[in-house]
Amino acid sequence: MNSVLNKYLVFGFLKVIYNVTLVFICLGIVLNLFEEIEFFKNLDVGLEMPFFLTLMFIPNLIIKLMPFIIFIASMWFIIHIRSNNDLLSLKVFGYSNFKIIVILAFTSFIFGFFILFAINPVTSSMVKYYEQTKAEYSKYTDHLISINQNGMWIKENEKNGFRIITAKEIKQNFLYDVTIYRLNKNYKILERIESKKANIENNIWEFEKVSILNLEENEEKLFDETNYKFKSIYNVEKLSTLYKNLDTVSFLNLLTSYEKLEKKGYKKETLNEKMHIFISMPIFLFLMVVLASIFSIGSVKKSQNLHYIFISIITCVVVYYFKDLSVALGQTNRISLITAVWIPIISISLFCTAGIIQINEK
Repeated sequence: MNSVLNKYLVFGFLKVIYNVTLVFICLGIVLNLFEEIEFFKNLDVGLEMPFFLTLMFIPNLIIKLMPFIIFIASMWFIIHIRSNNDLLSLKVFGYSNFKIIVILAFTSFIFGFFILFAINPVTSSMVKYYEQTKAEYSKYTDHLISINQNGMWIKENEKNGFRIITAKEIKQNFLYDVTIYRLNKNYKILERIESKKANIENNIWEFEKVSILNLEENEEKLFDETNYKFKSIYNVEKLSTLYKNLDTVSFLNLLTSYEKLEKKGYKKETLNEKMHIFISMPIFLFLMVVLASIFSIGSVKKSQNLHYIFISIITCVVVYYFKDLSVALGQTNRISLITAVWIPIISISLFCTAGIIQINEK
């Protein structure tokens, strides 16, 4: 009998998670589709491309929202079994509130590992394809950053033309083996600048041992300068944000290729932060089930359903902004990035520990 009841709880809960996820997917498609249409509005593409890219982008967004999906699904499921008296029937068969919560929480915990090892590699590949496709169409925009097997490529507009910047690699605050081509609006090369190393910590880039080949007016003149500077709209922080999208790196890839990713220029602190975000996901899902149960499992009054819907919305908003605040503190070096990842989880766990003590008494 216990195995039958356990299956009822587990599969019923997973069905609700599936339904809530579908609702979030539909909302995500509607909202993101407008953004993609805006991006392609001046390009000769049909509606198929924005819609296809939206489908590539949404699954990764759903994973990020999974703690809130689990929270809403938990409240939905508990309210459902409470409203049709299944909760009372379970108690007749010896299932306490605590046991029901443990079953649901461990289901979400295992589901979190399923996401990391089975779903995340697929969604990471989808995001990578999404980024590559958008980069191809970005060549028609004013600015472009691209990374391929030949290194980094940057296109940046100037007053009377534009410049193309290539570099073999970026490491910490420096670009290495840098070549800059200055072109006019007719795509004629005016100048070529070469340097072994460039400091891009700030928007004023500083180059060491620069060779300048002036090709303007069909004259080739070579200059050597010890120091050379120019102003750019980019710095190392902005470049890292634009092209190093860790959403394209799966949990398995991060585990197996950590050193390779670091050599490509990813900051160790950022990689560690992403690693801890992945590791904390199953625990986060577990705690969101417990949190939802604390709010909804105690009462048997059907009239309070609207009250619980309001609680779920408020809780999701509070948790989201608390996470956002924690991340902001980490990014501004007030606390470490790893600590920023775990502070919301520790806080929720403390609240759940206090609430779970009273659950079994109800």
